[in-house]
Amino acid sequence: MSRTRTERLVNLVICLLSTRRFLTAAQIAATVPGYEHDPDDPRDHEAFQRKFERDKAELRELGVPLETGTASAFDTEPGYRIAHREYALPDIPLEPDEAAAVGIAARLWRHAGLAAAASSGLAKLRAAGIDVDPQATLGMEPVVTVDPAFAPLTTAARDRRTVTFEYRVPEGDAPTSRRLQPWGVVCWRGRWYVVGHDLDRAAARCFRLSRIIGGAVRVLGEPNAFSPPVGVDLISHVARFSGPVERSGRATVLVRPGRAAGLRRWAREVTSGPDGDRLVLPYAEAESLASRLVGYGPDVRVVDPPEVREAVIQRLKEIAARHDDVVVARTSA
Repeated sequence: MSRTRTERLVNLVICLLSTRRFLTAAQIAATVPGYEHDPDDPRDHEAFQRKFERDKAELRELGVPLETGTASAFDTEPGYRIAHREYALPDIPLEPDEAAAVGIAARLWRHAGLAAAASSGLAKLRAAGIDVDPQATLGMEPVVTVDPAFAPLTTAARDRRTVTFEYRVPEGDAPTSRRLQPWGVVCWRGRWYVVGHDLDRAAARCFRLSRIIGGAVRVLGEPNAFSPPVGVDLISHVARFSGPVERSGRATVLVRPGRAAGLRRWAREVTSGPDGDRLVLPYAEAESLASRLVGYGPDVRVVDPPEVREAVIQRLKEIAARHDDVVVARTSA
């Protein structure tokens, strides 16, 4: 599925979750980014209807409880909404690799760019006189900070435009200028990478976004300047260049009885005690492990080592700070 369509589907879900009334196709088209069209143009309107029908079918195949009905007995056009009571998910046990895949998707879902588009759509609903539930999409607020280079690189990859940036490698003293035809941006082991064709090396390369100096990315040339390889696997490119994972560290965490099933499957040792179960977890980087642990909330507490405990505390402070910013923004709106 393309990134553009994914964004459209996410915003459609946000739109239909944010109101309890049925929304007609015309109201959805005027609200959700990606459905813009001229309703008076038969060909343009037909293209919208085909797109909307495909998206409805996609949501239903994904298990989204999309309902059809009318807001009142006087309405002649059917509307759509998502049943809140049926949309909530039970606890789902995931293997470590499955959890990692979901984590990547969640980071993209919660990216500030998606949140901005969602906010625009909700503003349009309010302007149309439709009641909006401000609590319905709290879980879709951006909670992950991406590198400054994320937005310009994803845009350049979408528009197929060449970029240039200053890049510093760990073993180098001074940054070097790189020219890249970006194929896409992916998350690997908790870090963001751009993969593409390096014009100066005449070969495929990947670059960690955090090593781009100042996150400054400059666009060169016109759109559609290149075509990415068909079926390219971006994750495989990053994995090949970054090498195997060395999980030589060991962390001990205290888990409440019956909780954190994903961590239990991953643990090397599990010891039961009066205050909970002690798990010994292998890890490569403290920050990456911390990002995983905070998702379990108060069910998990780090015993040692100090570097993991401090990384968890720092991660929680960052999340709290972003939450405070969201509350302030809503209060002043």
